[in-house]
Order: sequence, then structure tokens, then C-alpha cells
Amino acid sequence: MEYYKTEPEKSRITCLLCRHYCKLKEGQVGICGVNKNVNGQLETLVYGHPSALNVDPVEKKPIYHMLPGSTALSFGTVGCNFKCPFCQNWQISQETKVNEEIYVSSEKMVDLAIEHGAESIAYTYNEPTIFYPYAKDIGVIAKERGVKNIFVTNGFETPEIIKDMPGWLDAANVDLKSWDEGYYKKVLKGGLEAVKDTLRMMVDEGIWVEVTTLLIEGENDSDKDLNEMAEFIANDLGRHVPWHLSAFHPDYKMTDHQWTGMDTLKRADAIAKKAGLYYVYLGNVPVHGDTYCPDCGELLIDRTGYNVTVNKLVDGHCPKCNRAIEGIWK
Repeated sequence: MEYYKTEPEKSRITCLLCRHYCKLKEGQVGICGVNKNVNGQLETLVYGHPSALNVDPVEKKPIYHMLPGSTALSFGTVGCNFKCPFCQNWQISQETKVNEEIYVSSEKMVDLAIEHGAESIAYTYNEPTIFYPYAKDIGVIAKERGVKNIFVTNGFETPEIIKDMPGWLDAANVDLKSWDEGYYKKVLKGGLEAVKDTLRMMVDEGIWVEVTTLLIEGENDSDKDLNEMAEFIANDLGRHVPWHLSAFHPDYKMTDHQWTGMDTLKRADAIAKKAGLYYVYLGNVPVHGDTYCPDCGELLIDRTGYNVTVNKLVDGHCPKCNRAIEGIWK
């Protein structure tokens, strides 16, 4: 696909990577800081230039319902289209200076994944939609070589990008950061309705979706907001969509804010289960992230931290009642 469209105004283009739809004059850079109008074409300045690269457990993304116990080659670049004051990777996401001395081709990135025994590649750490041209080129090669692909995203992709994803993207963990449109726009510089639309579209396109909400006490943890988030996931996305409720820790511009308490996480967990969600997981706290069969209650996957210590699934089914468990298991 073309990642931009040319506007009638001389040498002005519209970036199609995220829903800011930045209109860029010649030489102008978008809100993300890394996509630029160069001679009437969109140039992704971070293409081939990762700023962070690690091999992580897939559970750390967090993705719990795809190849549990496997590892993902995880990387990100500089730049972001949001301005979250609690960002845990702000050193790269809020940076726009590209280190061009580091270059990793699409082919080499897939080679690295295979060399390190990773069964997937995760586009993460900063917002991957801003380096989508690079991600897709890697992802297409990875798909051909039997390596799966994961987007860890704020959910601000354009519909054009989401419709381009199914051919190569297997799974996405999408942040649902708040249930307040005003907070999204004023503080995060994004939009709630856009994220909700992305989530619906990704599910409709057949991408495996898991949702993460970083719970920040006093910001997004009211019973009303949590109830409405849970109902949205259950009714609009499906009761089978996993919801990761993660604890906030002080970082970036919110170092004076308190940590999220276990009582808050347990309250959110109860609300999620009351709404009928099958798979609810607590994150950033020392508790098990176990998966149980929604029908018979059998313990299927025992997770201690990021380690899978027990996996009883049989071809993606519960060994006790034979219920098919939603996810990607092979």
C-alpha cells in the first residue's frame, strides 16, 4: 500500500500511518517526529534503525494466548504519536534523534529472531505504527519463514493500515489507556473513539487481540469507567478477548504518583469477571497469571512471573472438557 496520499496543494502530502493524518509540507515532519515529507513522498526516518532490541518471553508483551512459554525478538525505534506522561520507555519514545550508525535490514531482523530461537517478532517499546513500513517489510519475511508477528500498540492506527495488516500480522496487544475522551485528547494526545474503532476493526480482521489497561489510581480506575471498559470488551470485541490489568509504577512525568495497590487491581479483576470476560490477568505484580477453562474451571496454563510452569492444553483444547480455548497455540 501507499503510506501517504498527495494533496491538491503543491508538494503537500497526508501521512496514512496513524489517525493524526498529519498534512506535511515539503521537509515537514509529523507529530511522531520520524515521518517526513521528502520530495513529495513519505520517508520513515527510523527505517532500519532500531533503538532497542531484546529477546523477551512472549508473556512480557503481554501476549498470553499465543505460543505460551516461547520467546519474541522485541524491538522499537525512537518516536511516538502519543505523549503519555507515564511512559515507561520515554527515553526512546519521546526522542526523535535517529542513530543512523545502527542499521538492521528487514532480512537481518528475521535472521536474528531465528538465530535466537524466537518464535515471534514483537514490534514494541515505542509505537510501531509510526515505523509500519519497516515493520511490515520485516513481518512479511518473518511470515514466509514461519515466524509470527506481534504489534504492541496504542491503537491509533488508521483504518488503511489495519486493513493492510491481516496478510502478515498474527497478534496485537492494544492499550486501552482510559475511558475518557477528554483525557485521551488533552493528556495523551490521542483519542478514545479511535482506539475503540481500532480494536473492533482488528478483531473483525481476524487478528488475535489482547487488551492492556495500565491502572493509575485517581486517573482511570473508577468503578464506572472499569465497568464500561469491561462491557465494551465483552460486547464489542468478545468475552474471549484477554484483558491485562497492569499496575502503574512512577515514571517519566509521574514520578510523584503512587503505585497501584493490589486492592485496586483485585477490584478491577472482579468487575471484569462480573462482565463475563473469560480471561483476566493482573500485571506488574507478583501474582500468577494462570489461564483456566471458562467452562469447567480446569487450570490450563500456570504462569509464575513470565515463566510458564504448566501447560495442559491439548491441541488448543481443555484436557478435561475438550473446550476449544481461544488463541494461537501452534
